[in-house]
Amino acid sequence: MMGPRYTELVAGLPSSVPFVGPEAQERARGAGFAARLGANESRFGPSPRAVAAMSAAAGEAWMYGDPEAYELREAIAAHHGVTRAHVLVGEGIDGILGNLVRLLIAPGDAVVTSDGAYPTFNFHVAGFGGVLHKVPYAGNHEDPAALVAKAAEVGAKLVYIANPDNPMASWHGRAAIEAMIEALPEGCLLALDEAYVELAPEGTAAEVAADDPRVIRLRTFSKGHGLAGLRVGYALAAPGLISAFDKVRNHFGMGRIAQAGALAALQDQGWLDEVRAKVAASRERLAAIARESGLEPLPSATNFVTMDCGGDGALARAVVQALGRRGIFVRMPFVAPHDRCIRVSCGTGADLDLFAAALPEALAEARG
Repeated sequence: MMGPRYTELVAGLPSSVPFVGPEAQERARGAGFAARLGANESRFGPSPRAVAAMSAAAGEAWMYGDPEAYELREAIAAHHGVTRAHVLVGEGIDGILGNLVRLLIAPGDAVVTSDGAYPTFNFHVAGFGGVLHKVPYAGNHEDPAALVAKAAEVGAKLVYIANPDNPMASWHGRAAIEAMIEALPEGCLLALDEAYVELAPEGTAAEVAADDPRVIRLRTFSKGHGLAGLRVGYALAAPGLISAFDKVRNHFGMGRIAQAGALAALQDQGWLDEVRAKVAASRERLAAIARESGLEPLPSATNFVTMDCGGDGALARAVVQALGRRGIFVRMPFVAPHDRCIRVSCGTGADLDLFAAALPEALAEARG
């Protein structure tokens, strides 16, 4: 019998995913993780007001969510001083990136990113047949000037940068990103991933005019707001680009409970301030734990700390695996030279106690 007739593009793609989830790893090891410190979720949880709003909305789950996400978009617009026409809500930044690539990239179109940057973006580009052009980091930072130069060289329609960065936790001040925007070649759109910007130092977020057609800014409720399990992200861009998403987006992709939870979370900025303080304290402790074991913690503007293990990718991979055998889930960058590091999410005091106890043993095992 004949099976599905895949497109030539899909048939030629590898059977791989950007990340293997901790649940899959738990199934493979036959045991759960004692400390889940690898996915950059907020271990400090969502606002109690968001939990209450989601509980209240649960009884209305028989209804589809508002396909226009009207109330949530209105609230986001007010928060950023723009109009609802400047705001798109979608299934996390990942979902919005998928639709953005679908809107802009046909087979053979050039796209620019950093070698080792967020791999889900690359996954979407490959899925629509785009041609990825990668530039190296400048040390532990993405290189805005190199990204722009490559975009001009290859005639890129889309260029991606995250500020702050995943997986290195580094960041650029607003002036560097604003200069990058001004230097973009004609017809090139900047996808500015700001997933962690609410946890970054003052002056990190670029000032972008609401109607600037050169930029789409991507935000999420998964990090500081602690709602990763809901998959709610949003984009800020010129109204023409926002309205174009209506041609391709899943109009009922954002459920009623998710909209209620995100709206209540946005309205509880006091909780976000508490989370910022907890993240800052957790980063300091993670850095101290790293130093106690002879690792170098890199400066972080995110809810994780990247730690230089002082070797190569093989050593870092062995450390990740040894920690996993001790019930500690962490991750590492994929690309050299950054794969010399491990990446550890901020967590509760109990989480960090477990990590601190396991790290010296894991390092000893990895080093043989």
